Amino acid sequence: MRSFAVGETVVRRDVYRGRVWSEQALRVIEDTDTAMVTACCPGAEARWPSLYARARSDDRSVRREAFEAMAAGEWELGPGMWQDTVLLLWKPPTAWFSINAFYDAAGHQLRNWYVNFEYPTTRTPDGFETFDLTVDLVIDPDLTRLHWKDEDEYAHVRRLGIVTDADHQAVELARSRVVAILEDRAGPFADAERWAAWRWDVAWPPPALGDC
Repeated sequence: MRSFAVGETVVRRDVYRGRVWSEQALRVIEDTDTAMVTACCPGAEARWPSLYARARSDDRSVRREAFEAMAAGEWELGPGMWQDTVLLLWKPPTAWFSINAFYDAAGHQLRNWYVNFEYPTTRTPDGFETFDLTVDLVIDPDLTRLHWKDEDEYAHVRRLGIVTDADHQAVELARSRVVAILEDRAGPFADAERWAAWRWDVAWPPPALGDC
């Protein structure tokens, strides 16, 4: 599969049991053997289930309902839009995680680092496929503090069978690897100051799904 050029639009697809759960348009920042680095900004196009869009709020009951719909295979995709933050995503191809940096909506200030635990990348002609496994790790901008997020939801999706025992074993190994990467200041943390100072190219409009 070819490498993508800097500035090219790609699509991240989260795929569950052969069906697309969500799509997100991203722009390529780097594409190397080590990792694909992509980004998006407010206004970037997406597609996701309407229930999932509601679940992006802090209403935990709606989020649980969205997971139950996923387990039952009962969802249809509708248009969405990235809001509120600029996102930078560092994804090693074989890793069960991605390391993300969230900036304020103007892209001027790093708010936090954020680790998604997810399937390794499968390249596609217009981007890549993965699948978010719910549990996350939030890290302060200066890398001094961290806390685990959504452990209760992770337990719920395990009960529903969305996260299998094999997935769980891979996630447990990935948790340890991510903490080691952070402690060793490896991966993107080796260039933490560079990424903290990174800014969205104002010449780039928000990425659109139709641009691929």
